[in-house]
Amino acid sequence: MLYILHIFKIIIDFAQNLYSSAFHSSAFVRVSRTSVVIFPDKFYILHEIFRRTSISVRIQCLTFPLIRDTICMNYDRNRKTTFRRISDLQIQYFERLNPEMECIYLLERRYQAGEDAPHSIPALRDYLSGKYNIPMFRSAYWNYKYYRANYLPTLNLTSDPNLNRAINKITMGDGSVKFVEQNLLNTDLTLNLSQNIPWTGGSLFLETSAQRMDLFSEHKYSWQTSPIMIGYRQSLFGYNSLKWDKRIEPVRYQEAKKNYVETLELVSANAINKFFALATAQSNYDIASFNYANADTLYRYAQGRYNIGTITENEMLQLELNRLTEETNRMNARIEMDNCMQELRSYLGIQEEREIRVRVSSRIPNFSINLNEALALAYENSPDIQTMKRRKLESESAVARARANAGLKADIYLRFGLTQTADKLPEAYRNLLDQQYVSLSISLPILDWGRGKGQVRVARSNRDLVYTQVEQSRTDFELNVRKLVKQFNLQTQRVRIAARTDETAQRRNEVARKLYILGKSTILDLNASIAEKDSARRNYVSALYNYWSLYYTLRSMTLYDFERNMLLTEDYNLLIE
Repeated sequence: MLYILHIFKIIIDFAQNLYSSAFHSSAFVRVSRTSVVIFPDKFYILHEIFRRTSISVRIQCLTFPLIRDTICMNYDRNRKTTFRRISDLQIQYFERLNPEMECIYLLERRYQAGEDAPHSIPALRDYLSGKYNIPMFRSAYWNYKYYRANYLPTLNLTSDPNLNRAINKITMGDGSVKFVEQNLLNTDLTLNLSQNIPWTGGSLFLETSAQRMDLFSEHKYSWQTSPIMIGYRQSLFGYNSLKWDKRIEPVRYQEAKKNYVETLELVSANAINKFFALATAQSNYDIASFNYANADTLYRYAQGRYNIGTITENEMLQLELNRLTEETNRMNARIEMDNCMQELRSYLGIQEEREIRVRVSSRIPNFSINLNEALALAYENSPDIQTMKRRKLESESAVARARANAGLKADIYLRFGLTQTADKLPEAYRNLLDQQYVSLSISLPILDWGRGKGQVRVARSNRDLVYTQVEQSRTDFELNVRKLVKQFNLQTQRVRIAARTDETAQRRNEVARKLYILGKSTILDLNASIAEKDSARRNYVSALYNYWSLYYTLRSMTLYDFERNMLLTEDYNLLIE
């Protein structure tokens, strides 16, 4: 254990002394029991450190969405170092060969234009979305493939053999009816090639068939063949599902693809909520611990002053009450922090009861979003727009189906080709005879007590309702995008103001505490400075949370990365494999 700690001390000294000039900002290093936390800005620094010290590392990577373009490093002295460009902040657990030693590295680096993305390491965002979203996307994909297959030719081979041994009632040639014992076997084989016609909803087919009938009672058999047969079946006034599927299913598939990308961003948004819930809880616990320490110090100091008569008993009791209150606040904050930590561990898939300490970075991307551009991207890329379009098409399809079911129904079936029968199979293909078959079935409701008409009116009413709801949803969608863009463009300044306010409140509290110790300030001023300090810290964390929440909400609504000016998409072929 001491040997491992000594190695890490060498690593830290090496990074600070030899590579300090390569850091964009000074490294943050903390040693606490068996953990070392390092926050560099350049990934190659740690790469050099590990390469020179030849320490084998096994990495379990868990991503957390907060800062873009994080680099995961996987180093082993017996293998090459690999990197991967992963969106958002990473929380990575580098579990050493000694299980008692854990290191957490937060590695950040910006990619320049034209650089290749490194090799893949599984990300938590992909894992969480993949648990439920990938099966949903695959289901939509295969449903789309099924739809496409309906417009392609199909080839089928069918057979329906049957054995019949019974006494049946048979009509004779002179018109009389007799019961005749029958003992026969029918065997057949048909090869059918069919093609659906989307414009009409009918089906065109081409088939060839052969049938054999064996009369066991007479020890005879015969063949019947149809070398070629062409046919067409069509519903004249029916519902054309092929036409409507051709309009609806591509929209549904585009909706599924965009929903998948949107879900990735929503995973990031959910992680933001849990991360900042823990950050807020830890901040509250730190505040409560700091306030309790100050309250305890001031109370002990006040006891001495009370004993010499420089403060009143009421003021001393007030300080004791403050100490008890802060002690209660600290216990409550600890419970809340443990609960938030458990939720984050559960979301990250961490089974061990491991302490997680989050670090909220004050750095945020410095860019603004053009309102008109955001609206155009939202209308073009959002899955909600595809959902609205699909709902309108489905309502129109329902009206067409109701009309087809309520009125005149007519089905036509045409078939013509060549046929022959003989005792032997080769002879059944000679001297072929032509055959034709035409069938027309008609169904017209005469008295249905308005049932068909009612179905049509219900479908029309539902269609009008859907159109109204879609228009309202579209209006709300646009207003929401406008509101979020305006809030996001102002949120950067709010974060800066909150950071400045937090810094000022911290300094004021320190000054107020010193003035009180010197006897130049009252307990009311001290309590006011503590309350302002606590409020400023919470407002600062809340401002950061609002920024990142708006950031990922806009990304999910537009499916666009405004920081890099690129569309958010995925390799859907990899999802199917």
